[in-house]
Amino acid sequence: MRNEEQPSFTDVEYGNRRRVSRREQFLEAMEATIPWDRWVALIAPFYYDGKMGRKPKPLQTMLRMYLLQVWFSLSDEGVEDAIYDSYAMRKFMGLDFSVEQVPDATTLLHFRHLLEKHSLGEKLFQAQNEIFEEQGWIMRGGSIVDATIIAAPSSTKNATGTRDPEMHQTRKGSRGGQRRAKES
Repeated sequence: MRNEEQPSFTDVEYGNRRRVSRREQFLEAMEATIPWDRWVALIAPFYYDGKMGRKPKPLQTMLRMYLLQVWFSLSDEGVEDAIYDSYAMRKFMGLDFSVEQVPDATTLLHFRHLLEKHSLGEKLFQAQNEIFEEQGWIMRGGSIVDATIIAAPSSTKNATGTRDPEMHQTRKGSRGGQRRAKES
């Protein structure tokens, strides 16, 4: 799965940077610290065997994608996009875009549901906290805002028939808000 034999042009280009981002430093620390074989073995008995349907993505690939989602508070679509956009995340995933693609959001959704069904997310979270405690690390929060537009019914009314004050609508590709601002 992980292609560490021959660096890509991107690897060479990024290797010449003067500064490594905090995200990349964090992901390198996680790469070196997480007992991957143990964590994969925890999930393996429940993972899709591929006897029917699509060929399964490698379990470690899915685990890495899930961890990125949790660590950076991203939606399924958001983590897929972030991996395409971020060299540090692509490197952590061990993906070589010349031969494979990022698992899609639906594949991640199914993986998350598998972890939830068997309470594996809690076990991984406990294992991560043990690692952080052993290393004397503190996880501080940051956030990446994910403003994904999703298809939803046009009504903003809730079960009581009143409008939800936190619900907002938009139309994908619409510039109506910009027009109104110019007219004011």
